[in-house]
Amino acid sequence: KHVDETGWKQAGQKRWLWGAATKLVACFIIAPTRGAAGLSSLLGKKIKGIICSDRWSVYGQLKLGLRQLCWAHLKRDFQKLVERGGESKDIGEMGLGAIEVIFPLWHSFRGGGLTRSQLQREIVLIRHTLRAWLERGCACEDSKTAAFCENVLALEPALWTFVRKEGVEPTNNHMERLLRPGVLWRKNAFGCHSEAGCRYVERVLTVVQTLRVQKRPVLDFLYRSLLAHRHAQKAPELLGAG
Repeated sequence: KHVDETGWKQAGQKRWLWGAATKLVACFIIAPTRGAAGLSSLLGKKIKGIICSDRWSVYGQLKLGLRQLCWAHLKRDFQKLVERGGESKDIGEMGLGAIEVIFPLWHSFRGGGLTRSQLQREIVLIRHTLRAWLERGCACEDSKTAAFCENVLALEPALWTFVRKEGVEPTNNHMERLLRPGVLWRKNAFGCHSEAGCRYVERVLTVVQTLRVQKRPVLDFLYRSLLAHRHAQKAPELLGAG
C-alpha cells in the first residue's frame, strides 16, 4: 500500500487529508492529526502488508521489513545536501549518483531486461557503497546532514524492499498522483466548513480515484449511483465490475 498525507482545513482548524492506495483501490480520510491516530484511522490498528511512504516519524511504528521508503523523496533530500555545500555536498552527490544507477536498473527489470536475481546482484554493490557514505555522513560537522544520515541508516533495510518483494515499487509516486486532486481542492476551496463537508471530500475522492485506477468511467458511475439512490435500488459496486 502507498500512503501519504497532506494538510487540510475544517472551519479554519488544522486537519490532515490521508490517502492510501493499491493498484486497484484508493481510500481517503480527513483526520485531526498527522500522528499515529491519523494513520490508524486510515489503515486500522493492525496494519497489514508492506507500506510505501516517506520518512515521516509516524511510520516508525511499522516493522522495517514491511516498509519501503520512497526514493523520490530521498532524491530531493540528497539534492538539499548538495545545495548545502561542503562535506554535505559530497554525501548528497553520492546519493544522487546511486539513484542515477538504481532507477535505470529498476526500469530495466520492469521492462523484462533483468530478472529479479540479476537486479538483486546489481544492487548489492550500490547498497554497500551508499551505506559506507551514510556512515561517513554521521560524522559530518553539519548537524542536519549528520542527523539525516543517521536517520536513513536506521531505516536502511526499508530502502531495498522493492528489490526482494514482488509488487513493491521504489517510489510513492502512485499515491502522490492520487493525492494531487485533494491538494488542488484545498488550495482552491481552502478546505471544508463542517464535518459533513469533510466526509463528502473523503468519499468523493475515494470513489473518483478508485474508479480512475480501475480505468472505469467516473461520470457513468456517479450517474448510476444517484439514479439508484433516488429509486431506492442497490448502488453500483465500487470494488466490483458493476
